[in-house]
Amino acid sequence: MMMNARQTPSGSWHPLKLIPGLCAGFLWGACLLPTALYGLGFAIPNQDAEAIARGNAFIATANNPSAIFYNPAGITQLEGTQAQFGMHNLAINSEFQSLDGTRHANTESSIAPVPQFFYTYSPTNSQFSFGVGLYAPFGLSLEWPTNTPFNSLATKGSLTYITFNPVVAWKILPNLSIAAGPTINYAKLDLTQGIGLSPGDQFSFNGSGWTFGATAGLLWKPHAKWAVGVNYRSPTTVNFEGSSQMKPYAPGEGTSAEFNFPQSAGLGVAYKPTPHWNFETYVIWTDWDTLKSTTFERPSGNISLALNWQSSLMTGIGGTRYFDNGWFVSAGYFFSQNSTSEKNFNPVVPDTDLHVGSAGFGCKGKHWSCALSAQIIAGAWRTISDSQPSPITGETADGKYKWFNQSVNFSVGYHF
Repeated sequence: MMMNARQTPSGSWHPLKLIPGLCAGFLWGACLLPTALYGLGFAIPNQDAEAIARGNAFIATANNPSAIFYNPAGITQLEGTQAQFGMHNLAINSEFQSLDGTRHANTESSIAPVPQFFYTYSPTNSQFSFGVGLYAPFGLSLEWPTNTPFNSLATKGSLTYITFNPVVAWKILPNLSIAAGPTINYAKLDLTQGIGLSPGDQFSFNGSGWTFGATAGLLWKPHAKWAVGVNYRSPTTVNFEGSSQMKPYAPGEGTSAEFNFPQSAGLGVAYKPTPHWNFETYVIWTDWDTLKSTTFERPSGNISLALNWQSSLMTGIGGTRYFDNGWFVSAGYFFSQNSTSEKNFNPVVPDTDLHVGSAGFGCKGKHWSCALSAQIIAGAWRTISDSQPSPITGETADGKYKWFNQSVNFSVGYHF
């Protein structure tokens, strides 16, 4: 079998050259990574400014180091050693209105920055490429005022989910690559809701845990103008170990809660009519059906939380115009179905059907690359009219919920 030749910087490579990039990624992510809210359940699909500008239509394109997230098989397209940092900055705002229109509430406004780090290496004259990513595929950060009519159902939710993802990609044929790699995941969860027996009382839980999973990808170019990409992320289960408290009625006690995170699979098709244009459309299925219920196991008695989410699709389209001087401009759109149950709807995840438009620009030079993009994220009012009441207070989540947010995203890369 013919070996694929690539041009790489002069000088021999040694595995120790990976260390500076890996350390920088770990330190950068660990210091800066907060939580974030996204409307696709609590998934975060935005992991690269260039891809975001295209409406995340990047599965079959995958031609920068963020391919580790979008389609790891795409890193076989990258030459030499490349590193990339990025930041997804989301302005968060959710709105509630009672069905009779007499009560209103808004979440506390905040800006949630979510960083990413990707590093790839493709040896000269090798069919194999290697990469590592540090990113947040899930996240949640939401806080309602304590005077809402659903205070005993939800007040505050915060989820941090960090993934370390090494991958190996193999160019089996000049037009066909596959890739796979494990994921090492750390998650931290904080939840608060009122109890409803007296003013100011609340139930709170905070815990953390580790879990393992896997990702895989395929990139096939049946024709010089066409490319097909497939990606897959395995399900994971985190056993959150921590403590809970019934304030002010009882002291804190050790508590654990097992939580399932969904698998997902995506398919993208890209078309390049000329070297100056690239268009792609895609669909991603996420198996939210795994979120049926969660039990907080406590010595003084377990507490069950029904979820009953359903699987959903995200579909999108995007395009990029490349210029001879290395600059490019992009635009895209995607639609995401809501995935949360109406009967067991919880305002801490005010999920709804979302329409997301985006645009951006960037430049790729001999060593440096950069991209900047912006998103408008909006959905129509979602009406909840038959939600299950709290067994203590009788409060329900019935009402209308709306989500309107914006994001600004940037990335900077270097080709060694």
